[in-house]
Amino acid sequence: MNRSPHVAVVGATGAVGIEMIKTLEKRNFPVGKLTLLASARSVGKKLKFRGHDITVRELTKKSFTGIDIALFSAGGNISREFAPIAAKNGCIVIDNSSAFRMDDNVPLVIPEINAADVKRHEGIIANPNCTTAVTLMALYPLHQAFKVKRIFASSYQAVSGTGAKAIEELERQVEQVVKKQPVTKHVYPHQIAFNVLPHVDSFLPSGYTREEMKMENEGRKIMHLPAFRASVTCVRVPVYRAHSVAVSAEFEKPVTVAAAREALNKAPGLDVIDDPTKNEYPQPLHAAEKYNCAIGRIRLDCALDNGLAFWVSGDQLLKGAALNAVQIAEELLS
Repeated sequence: MNRSPHVAVVGATGAVGIEMIKTLEKRNFPVGKLTLLASARSVGKKLKFRGHDITVRELTKKSFTGIDIALFSAGGNISREFAPIAAKNGCIVIDNSSAFRMDDNVPLVIPEINAADVKRHEGIIANPNCTTAVTLMALYPLHQAFKVKRIFASSYQAVSGTGAKAIEELERQVEQVVKKQPVTKHVYPHQIAFNVLPHVDSFLPSGYTREEMKMENEGRKIMHLPAFRASVTCVRVPVYRAHSVAVSAEFEKPVTVAAAREALNKAPGLDVIDDPTKNEYPQPLHAAEKYNCAIGRIRLDCALDNGLAFWVSGDQLLKGAALNAVQIAEELLS
């Protein structure tokens, strides 16, 4: 791998694409050259990188000649079409969509958990689902200490997980409600302002949504734990940025809060914010734009044997997407 690689960001003008560009700069990733790719309608837009304007170019089948690493965040259909073309051109793709996550030949990586899996790539590496990433940052250190069997969880997912149009929708609806105007909706099937929707992604015949099943399926692959089980309800909440998850986890070994804290305090990429006497616990408002996820409300679960309940918040545009992708790129260079 070239020590100052030529990097492309596919979907550069989207919410995650913009975070990828910022993260490459903030982490001093040794970009030799940066190419920004997007659909025809974004061509000609200029985005800043290291103080210079870079013009967005159209994504085509010929875009990947000479590119070493491509960070994809343009949706599953674009990834399915263009990632294999990029890989054939000798480019390593780090894909943020769900297109390849469960493919046996594609590593699914959270660097703090399974960085070694990067080495097995055949040209494509997958980034996990944002809610899975935030949850596993807290769950995995506990798994290492106590061996997790299953979890029950509810997510509290920010609208930015849906994209820029959803942020606009929440802003517009809040204003409409405050001004007592009729509420208009385009992105979600129901009003999201001052409401919560137990509906993220599309429904499956089982009654779970695709998003809810990602936690179990991706969790098994990332933690190398085929027997892991997760019953999840994913909820969209009127928060702009950062997801939170309430988790009840059951372990094989006996758990104590003190031992849990010890494991969590040592965990990379995780802050313990947990002092109920001072009303201190993770909040999405404070997790936004931070690299680390935060865990709190740590307590023995009163309904499970060897159970621990906790609350975790994390920026889904960063650890759930852009930051994790750049960390994978860092692993490729190390």
